Amino acid sequence: MKSFFRIGATLGLIGTTAVGTWLGTTLQALALPTEEVVKILQGVPVFTIVDAQGAPLVAVGDDNEKVTGVFISQQEANGFLQELKKQKPDVGSQVSVQPVSLGEVVKIAQANANQPEPLGFAYVPIPAQVQAAQKMPNSEYQGGVPLFVARGGEDQGYLTIQQEDEQIIPFFLEASQIQQMVERFKQEQPAMANSIVIDVIAMENVISTLQSSNDEMLKQIRIVPTQEAVQFIRSLSAQQPQ
Repeated sequence: MKSFFRIGATLGLIGTTAVGTWLGTTLQALALPTEEVVKILQGVPVFTIVDAQGAPLVAVGDDNEKVTGVFISQQEANGFLQELKKQKPDVGSQVSVQPVSLGEVVKIAQANANQPEPLGFAYVPIPAQVQAAQKMPNSEYQGGVPLFVARGGEDQGYLTIQQEDEQIIPFFLEASQIQQMVERFKQEQPAMANSIVIDVIAMENVISTLQSSNDEMLKQIRIVPTQEAVQFIRSLSAQQPQ
């Protein structure tokens, strides 16, 4: 039976604190087209707090920097909203949780970046996944939304999977998902089992690299939604008229 997995290219993609480069390649000035970046990120739902007109809830910092939160978890977004209703009922009663694709958030952020007073987007990670990232062996996680990706083989290339007619590099938002994938790989390729390692990379740095480099291999990256998000997508599909 043909293996579902392959060991792909050796990529020195992104560090946890700074945007990195492909191994042996200087980060290029040209970036992937915006539509390519959106395509890579489009399948990941995230959640924002908006008013009745769809305008995001904005926090203003000490330096007058305007920031809006983007939650990876719908449950975390709902929890924030409930707390807001307790602390500031006049504000909380006028806003709600709104789903949006990560691709659209990045597209809006990129279009907004050159404005005189740009709106910042703060990604809010899932606490349980932050804890999982911190506990990973040899983890260098130092903040941000943790993504989990597997490497293996003699060259420590990224583990890829077949998705329709292409090989993709899955970056998981949940540690349990990548652990399941690694276990399956080890069963299929026991000779390579000891070579597999799991890296933790900040999602913010992955997005920055997508926006800063035009390397074709970046197009293989896919961020895999959480199980919670998958259930949310299914619930939306069930509501669609047949």
